[in-house]
Amino acid sequence: MSLLLQRLRWIISGFNRSATVKPKRLENTDVKPLPLLLLPEQQQKQPVKPNNLKTNYKKPNQPMLEAMHEIAIYIHRFHNLDLFQQGWYQIKITMRWEDGDYGSLVTPARVIQYEAPELGSDDVHGVWRIDDTDNSFSTQPFRIRYARQDILLSMMVSFNLSLSKFEGPSTSAVILKFELMYAPVLEKRSDLQVSLDASPAAVHEFRLPPKALLGLHSYCPVHFDAFHAVLVDITVHACMLKSGASSASLEVPSDSGADEDAIVGECNKSKHEMLVKELSSARDILIEELQKLSKAIDQPIEMEDVNQLIGISPRSDLGISNAESSGQVSSKLQNVSEKSNGGVDFHTDGFPHSLTKSLNSIGNQVFYLWSMFLNFHRANKTKILEFLCNQWAIDRKAEWSIWMVHTKVEMPHQYVSSEVDESSYHALHGRAPVLRKLTGDPVQTAAMRAELHRRSIAQMRINNRCIQDMLIFGDPSRIPIVIVERVVNVPLRSSSGNSYFSQLDQKPKNSLISGGDSTPTNKLSVSSTRQSSRVLKIVVFVHGFQGHHLDLRLVRNQWLLLDPKAEFLMSEVNEEKTSGDFREMGQRLAHEVVSFVKKKMDKVSRSGVLRTIKLSFVGHSIGNIILRTALTDGIMEPYLRYLHTYVSISGPHLGYLYSSNSLFNGGLWLLKKLKGTQCIHQLTFTDDPDLQNTFLYKLSKEKTLENFRNIILLSSPQDGYVPYHSARIEMCPASSGDSSKKGKAFLEMLNNCLDQIRALSAEHRVFMRCDVNFDISLQGRNLNTIIGRAAHIEFLETDIFARFIMWSFPDLFR
Repeated sequence: MSLLLQRLRWIISGFNRSATVKPKRLENTDVKPLPLLLLPEQQQKQPVKPNNLKTNYKKPNQPMLEAMHEIAIYIHRFHNLDLFQQGWYQIKITMRWEDGDYGSLVTPARVIQYEAPELGSDDVHGVWRIDDTDNSFSTQPFRIRYARQDILLSMMVSFNLSLSKFEGPSTSAVILKFELMYAPVLEKRSDLQVSLDASPAAVHEFRLPPKALLGLHSYCPVHFDAFHAVLVDITVHACMLKSGASSASLEVPSDSGADEDAIVGECNKSKHEMLVKELSSARDILIEELQKLSKAIDQPIEMEDVNQLIGISPRSDLGISNAESSGQVSSKLQNVSEKSNGGVDFHTDGFPHSLTKSLNSIGNQVFYLWSMFLNFHRANKTKILEFLCNQWAIDRKAEWSIWMVHTKVEMPHQYVSSEVDESSYHALHGRAPVLRKLTGDPVQTAAMRAELHRRSIAQMRINNRCIQDMLIFGDPSRIPIVIVERVVNVPLRSSSGNSYFSQLDQKPKNSLISGGDSTPTNKLSVSSTRQSSRVLKIVVFVHGFQGHHLDLRLVRNQWLLLDPKAEFLMSEVNEEKTSGDFREMGQRLAHEVVSFVKKKMDKVSRSGVLRTIKLSFVGHSIGNIILRTALTDGIMEPYLRYLHTYVSISGPHLGYLYSSNSLFNGGLWLLKKLKGTQCIHQLTFTDDPDLQNTFLYKLSKEKTLENFRNIILLSSPQDGYVPYHSARIEMCPASSGDSSKKGKAFLEMLNNCLDQIRALSAEHRVFMRCDVNFDISLQGRNLNTIIGRAAHIEFLETDIFARFIMWSFPDLFR
């Protein structure tokens, strides 16, 4: 009996060996190991149909398709914007499928060092490396010593995303992860890498949607977080490639009554067809991008001998010379694959020969074009980076418009008191007055509008062919909503004709630049001035009550990204001095600004010719009152004609006459009683019994706003520290029905401020109100949210709102 059983095992095992293709490497294939010979009692539990033992296994010699996505990341430069610590830094890059069960591991495939970093021996340690434990790539460690320092990395690393079995188009996105590794300066450099590997200092992730995996060429700036503000110039390039075919086959159910060859053949045909279509799309995208890049940088794509193109016979009609343009390449490659790109009769041609031929043909074309692109990129890396960076900047307004609502309103001609005779006013000015009585609460209306928009965003499915910044797209419903109100100006109310705007084009007597006799820089001829002249752009940042000079550094960093050549003054003269008189604080700021401007003017004059100045201001909270007061100082008078952009972030321009926050008002009362804070008296109009003698009323009469070319008022309906109408310089419901002296004084202040903003039709001025609605739901209900402090401080702790506004209107900040 035992001998008979042994022979039976030998016969069946020999049959199995003859019907099975042995895999090359078990771990790289989907072929399952054959089961051992079953004992008689086991065979009863798992019956096998007689004369059909093969139906339990995979059909031999039927190729399974394998595809892959290659993502090439070009790391150009590491620029230190605002790192707080000196030391050693390193960039670590990993990728993963967003769906953890989708596909295989994402592994670094190759690294090309374009140029060696231009650093001294003390600034570089070791070389780049690939870690097989977590499939990561790390740049070589480099040392950061000072602000605005550049580290040229200039390397390309490619990752392969293998699809072991091509089941159709990718349905999972890919997460691209950048980690900033940090280590302090150590005495022993041998311990440096261990210290760097300890934990990342900051992380920035991006999402590549499934559509982007077919083909993508995009700029991808990496900034990390608010405490590690850097700029890593990176471009990402993706393409789908054919990686080959395995000898696996499809399983056919043992109880299937259908013809096995037909089932396997139809299924493989369908997958062949899908892969050909996907590769065709990848090829078309790549050709289009090559054409775009070649045209944009004005560099023809150099072609190698076409006979080197794998899988395409020299007999094919593809005669491409070395000097042909990308347009000719596109048309001839399409001629070669005309049949494979939807022209193959999958049902009449023999299978799998015709499908395999078509697949190999178009797969080889994509591979050839991808290799050609990598060579083209290496030869023109800087120009391609500049083009993609400019394209990225152009696309920001469209991509970030999800969180922005744009409207236009007309500038009110004049807010008038109800005691003024309407008919006489209409006859005098030609326009009907604005009705004083307002209905509804503007704060509640703005908050509800933003909330409805936020709910609509939560229902959106964003899946475009663009890289998605996970700081924004990770949870789109948590991102601030910005409602931009563009105010259309009307002619300035003036009866004299001596309007300030009519004199802008006249040469001022005390001009600092261009034609005046008071400075030596103006003695050069006009022609030489034009050849070597420079525009000096200066931005002054002014903090608020009990603030720090770095409070607005996040806004400064965004401005710096838009205009790297701008000079920035983070005002320090009023630190720990914001409880005094606004006049004193304004005077100190004026002297600080003039000193800074003169120093920068002298520096430019030594290296060239100063053509003009663009002087911009950014203020937070009462910093706006301080900077407006500084503009009234006589020392600032020669510089007023160079004022460019003014950004007011939650500024109490109309004071606290109609503040509805009782808790905050109580705090102001305590500050006045216990500490005698002078600036609080001035903000609440208790610095003088006569409202028309108060500081803010007199400030409204000063021409502090009319000199700016661009005025942007940022407010938030969630901000309880500054009245909503005061930050927006507009009428409020409480004042619309107040005919007392208080109401009249408020109305006069409002008209005084708006009169400065109105411009003649010949003079272009941008005036915008931007409502920023933060998502503070995660903060819960606490004292900060109750009194409105959370939103007031959120302006300083996040920069997403600044990104949206600045990149949507870049010309206002350059």
